[in-house]
Amino acid sequence: MRRSSLRAPWARAAVAGVAAAGLATLGLAGVAQAEDGQAPLPVTITGPDKVDLALDGAEGEPGEPQIRLGITGPGEYDPDSDTDPEPVPNNGYSVTIDATALNGFAEVDLPSSCDVDGLTAVCNASSLYPGDSYNPSWSIRLDLKDGAEAGDFGKIEVTGEGEGLEFNEHTVDVLVGGPELLKKKLPAEPGDFEAGDTYSAPLGFRNVGSMSADGVVLRFGGSRGLSFPDSYDNCSYAEENKDDLIRYQKVALCTFEGEFLPGIAYELSEPVRVKTADFALGDIFHYGFDAVGAKEVGALRSGADYRQGTGETLTLKPVEGGRNGDYTKYAEIDLPTQNSYDLDLTGARVDGEQGETVTVDIALSNHGPAWIGALRSGGEPLGFSVRIPEGASVVDSPCRPMNDEATSEYLCFADTPFLEDDRRTFAFKLRIDKVVEGAKGKIALPEWDNPWEGDPSNDAGWIVLNGTGDEETPGDTGGTTGGTDGGATGGSGTTGGSETTGGTGTTGGSASTGGATGGTGTGGAGSTGGTTGGQSPQGGQDGQGGLLASTGSTALLVSAGAALALAAGGVLFAVSRRRRAADTV
Repeated sequence: MRRSSLRAPWARAAVAGVAAAGLATLGLAGVAQAEDGQAPLPVTITGPDKVDLALDGAEGEPGEPQIRLGITGPGEYDPDSDTDPEPVPNNGYSVTIDATALNGFAEVDLPSSCDVDGLTAVCNASSLYPGDSYNPSWSIRLDLKDGAEAGDFGKIEVTGEGEGLEFNEHTVDVLVGGPELLKKKLPAEPGDFEAGDTYSAPLGFRNVGSMSADGVVLRFGGSRGLSFPDSYDNCSYAEENKDDLIRYQKVALCTFEGEFLPGIAYELSEPVRVKTADFALGDIFHYGFDAVGAKEVGALRSGADYRQGTGETLTLKPVEGGRNGDYTKYAEIDLPTQNSYDLDLTGARVDGEQGETVTVDIALSNHGPAWIGALRSGGEPLGFSVRIPEGASVVDSPCRPMNDEATSEYLCFADTPFLEDDRRTFAFKLRIDKVVEGAKGKIALPEWDNPWEGDPSNDAGWIVLNGTGDEETPGDTGGTTGGTDGGATGGSGTTGGSETTGGTGTTGGSASTGGATGGTGTGGAGSTGGTTGGQSPQGGQDGQGGLLASTGSTALLVSAGAALALAAGGVLFAVSRRRRAADTV
């Protein structure tokens, strides 16, 4: 058995009305009406719309659930915020999972945390939060019985009830031996491929299922540094998640009518051209084919403003001799893997009298040409160390002390993505406890061999208090001299990466958040996946290749492997992640 590549989005509930006074911190609309008995609060049950079970179990993952159900509570909550959401007042509720329609052909493993009676489970809960990040979820595993045949079909019905709450009814269609489309693997980019070049993507699929597909839909997409110069009249185009660069992508949906037979491979009449921008580095292109009927295509376009393409018609043609090894469940590639950026860490020179508080502005800039997308890490932050000059103490800081005992060394974080022309400022307020002529404090990015850092010489700088002008330090204009006095050289950050085909996505959740506990930076928030399935590229995501898979999703760690190797003392400081765990029932 396999997990269906067609996933319904883990939708966020849209709540109409005006928030009542005193409930603004909950981000809820309509709560006041519910408390007055005028209108119940909407709660959305989420999960896949359909699951196809292969007769031979070719893509099965033994023991792994194919269905993950969740709920989206009323109101809005930003998972990237620094605070946990406030719970939605309720008197408890229950979610009922009815899989009796599958009795003839499938064994159903219902959630053990629920009250199970045969093929029905009742899941009781009381925790309810705005959005979906903190709410309960339930998993279901399906295994075919020996007598199952191609074409066997049934529905799982999921309902909910609770005082003052209104649940939608969610159904999951389960089909045995239906069409199953594996994607043609993407070839690696040419060795001389550079940012600004165009990649030719030969897209196709092989139907390894037991039934024909009555029409298919192609979905392909790319992150910020990618675009599609061609337009086809059987495709429609849109931009998703414009306000979140981790999950942002340009997407296309193309429809193809006809019967696509089992055991046959098909490919497009011409490759899809993927243009890379001059700033592109490690941007993600992905695609997938799904057997989707005409009625379902409209649902795929929901949530984005699609425009109809013009020009020629893109068609599919059978391929002779297509081998199974040439096809995979998920297909994506990072483009390009070669480019560079220039991180520049700038210190400052400040004078002051004993007892005076002065402000020191530290700046981290990216002079490009490449951006640091951090797409595959979900927006891991860039980190650098700050040593406070002798004779001074910190009154206020946007960063955190490196440990509980030493207050002379700090760790700062700048959120990613970090654009190709971005500059972030970190203002330290220092009290001059004792005037020490020419006191210096080092600021430095981690020292490591970074193949994407174009100029490691400016990855370190200095804070100078009451300088004499003789120090090998920044001048009055704020310039830097890096790499002296044991300072760190080398950049921090990785993007790019290698081509990936195959691989697995994450289900039903959201992608990792950027930022680090206790540290702050300006600009570039981390991402949450949980858009229409996949982005992985784009985030919370089940398999990038599926039609409802988002690619914004996912990204390379920009801080030397998930930890910061800081020059000060040679200590490794792991990047902590903001808590986003949901209660699992």
